[in-house]
Amino acid sequence: MIKSCHSKIMKIYERTREEDERALNNRKKEIGKKIPEVIDIQRSIGKLSLELSINILNNIKNKDKYLKELKEKITDLKIKGSELLAINNYPVDYLEMHYQCPKCKDTGFIGHKKCSCYKQKLIKLYYNNSDLTNILSKNNFDNFNFQLYSPLKGKENPTSPRKNIERIASISWNYIENFSSSDENLLFYGNPGTGKTFLSNCISKELLDRGYLVVYRTSEALIEDLRTIRFKNDGELEDFLLNCDLLIIDDLGSEQITDFSKTELFNILNRKLLKQKKMLISTNCDLEELLKSYSERISSRLLGEFTLCKFFGEDIRIKQNIQNKNIK
Repeated sequence: MIKSCHSKIMKIYERTREEDERALNNRKKEIGKKIPEVIDIQRSIGKLSLELSINILNNIKNKDKYLKELKEKITDLKIKGSELLAINNYPVDYLEMHYQCPKCKDTGFIGHKKCSCYKQKLIKLYYNNSDLTNILSKNNFDNFNFQLYSPLKGKENPTSPRKNIERIASISWNYIENFSSSDENLLFYGNPGTGKTFLSNCISKELLDRGYLVVYRTSEALIEDLRTIRFKNDGELEDFLLNCDLLIIDDLGSEQITDFSKTELFNILNRKLLKQKKMLISTNCDLEELLKSYSERISSRLLGEFTLCKFFGEDIRIKQNIQNKNIK
């Protein structure tokens, strides 16, 4: 699936160039009806340009003078054609190819280097593949509200929920800024409704906007994908999950935990760690529950290879719902 992204983008460029050609042909038909002389001039320019290119290589008498005269004729015809277009209120470049990206002429490349428009198409494709397009319009750092977290320190935790989320947000930004050079993975754990999924989505948007492929899966959906890979030999899906830049596994522990799920979960965790392909896992389980629910091999990976971020405080979803009802 990842390998096919480039070919998908190249097909987009191919369709774009076809659209450019159709649009140009339609403009030529329009001018042919309204100002046929301009089309005649273009045909003459085409013939002279062909004659010029052929005779540049031929050894003919008075070659320099002859070529100079040809170039002057072509220039005069171009000026005449432009004047006719201008007189009839058309842009002078009306019969030239109009590219959607003039920098790369809708090829995606400037020389051997990818054009900026290629990256934009890649990001759009990654958004579509991430299954997060709609939710990230709301769940992003622009809408992150620290005021939803209490500034008061409780008895059970060393700091207030607000100070804690500020610390985790700082860890998250550091994770984003150093994404390409770090092999860090994140484990968000704690009570439901404390912002784990929201912050995961914030991180996703920042990385997608920077051109990284982020794939989001609930733990239940991931196990179904792993079942498909195992029993249907889906190599494309396997490549997608293994080689994406960031795999987000949301709500770990909510899936049906079986010998199969534990084996396959360990395999994908281990393979991604070996490939240094990063992961972000969120769970409502505490660390003790994780140790009880999963094998020692999985637990050791989660606790030893991930930066642990504990979320605590009131259930923000309930708090916001009450606030919205009070406003109404």
